Amino acid sequence: MTATMANILDGNKIAAQIRSEVAEQVRALAAAGHLPGLAVILAGEDQASAIYVRSKIKACQEVGIHSEKITAPASVTTQELLAEVARLNQRDDIDGILVQLPLPAQVDSQHVLLAVDPEKDVDGFHPVNVGKLATQRPTLAPCTPAGVMEILLRNHIAIAGRRAVVVGRSQVVGRPMALMLLNHDATVTICHSKTRDLPDITRQADILVVAVGQAGLVRESWVKPGATVIDVGINRVTDQAKFEELFAGDAAREKTFAEKGSVVAGDVHPRVAEVAGAITPVPGGVGPLTIAMLLENTVKACRMRRGRR
Repeated sequence: MTATMANILDGNKIAAQIRSEVAEQVRALAAAGHLPGLAVILAGEDQASAIYVRSKIKACQEVGIHSEKITAPASVTTQELLAEVARLNQRDDIDGILVQLPLPAQVDSQHVLLAVDPEKDVDGFHPVNVGKLATQRPTLAPCTPAGVMEILLRNHIAIAGRRAVVVGRSQVVGRPMALMLLNHDATVTICHSKTRDLPDITRQADILVVAVGQAGLVRESWVKPGATVIDVGINRVTDQAKFEELFAGDAAREKTFAEKGSVVAGDVHPRVAEVAGAITPVPGGVGPLTIAMLLENTVKACRMRRGRR
């Protein structure tokens, strides 16, 4: 068997489709006098956060969404950020508010996130939106698991009646992912760091979603032959031994590692592609969908706020 046997689920292709659809919706809303607007709050000097925010603003510009970046110094207080969120909540031209994490250490992040109007919570993290997701009401859902659902649905992968296993229970991916799969009639098991006999459970999965932040955790022996494997992990591998364990013989990755001293790896070992029926690559799988779904949520927030469902 070779690693080319699994069907590669191309996230870049699906993200491009979604962006095109969003751009069309933005044009229609703008023609009706409702240009969708997104505000992103960036506090402090975290370089990775600055890069993420730039990419989000750029993506908004490409599809015609009005976007604003609100910056705050590393010394910002919780009260100052709460005041900024309150101002954005009141602005009718802003449909989505995104607070880029992490916030500076002295800021009460949960207090700030809870202050965002649930109707403008394009991250889908507010308890009101989590509750709506759990009770199958229209809502703004977390972007990464929503992107995973798009990968499954647009590749016509059967969900109803299938056994789905989610490895990871974070509020950002694992828990909402399980709810979305359950809402599509899968039989869902959630695994985490305290789960016993993890490989025995993952081997039962028709759909396996892995989001734990541990490079190459899931091996080929953990996966049912023919299963659909969704790798949400994005890990930077800098250790030579770990690199060789994951990518020995991969000439392109060896070249990158030699030049940069690191490569990006998922939570799923590359050899799982020899067993799976379909698999998302890292990079180029789930990652591109996260920003695409942020754009989708901004448009959705605009439509829902203005009664244009």
